Amino acid sequence: MELLETKVDSREIYRGKIITVHVDTVRLPGGKETRREVVEHPGGVGILALDHQGRVAMVRQYRYPMGRVVREIPAGKREPGEEPSLTARRELQEEVGATAGAWQDLGALLASPGCYGETLYLYLARDLTLGAPRPDEDERLEVDWVPLEQLVEECLDGTLQDAKTVAAILKVQLLLSKK
Repeated sequence: MELLETKVDSREIYRGKIITVHVDTVRLPGGKETRREVVEHPGGVGILALDHQGRVAMVRQYRYPMGRVVREIPAGKREPGEEPSLTARRELQEEVGATAGAWQDLGALLASPGCYGETLYLYLARDLTLGAPRPDEDERLEVDWVPLEQLVEECLDGTLQDAKTVAAILKVQLLLSKK
């Protein structure tokens, strides 16, 4: 079965600091045309920073679109052309004030591929050296260190809802259980 959709036309609706929104006309297999609404995003990273005591750095910050404070792993947007691993190192330093001696790639996630063109790259950071956080001017956040086991339970009971955070915690738990 043919699944490929071919772009016929594209109209930009909005261009902002972080996202661009456009409406595309696409041709479906079989020739019918329809519209697709697409949000372009440069991509981001999420870092599960695990200390020698088995605690994870969790960031609490107000997320305006959700209208509430959200607890999540440190994360951030990639700069144009920046390798995801460099973004991860930068964001860990900015948000937590930490550098890591060991990094492990945890793979990538497609947050909402039906309309949102962001790829999130996940990393495990270990052998941490702590310093002072340097958040961006428009960031207000608090860092807590929480035992990994507690966070696994919070993923399972629905307390944690941020998708990248849930995925990273459960991936790391599975990786550590295999050792």
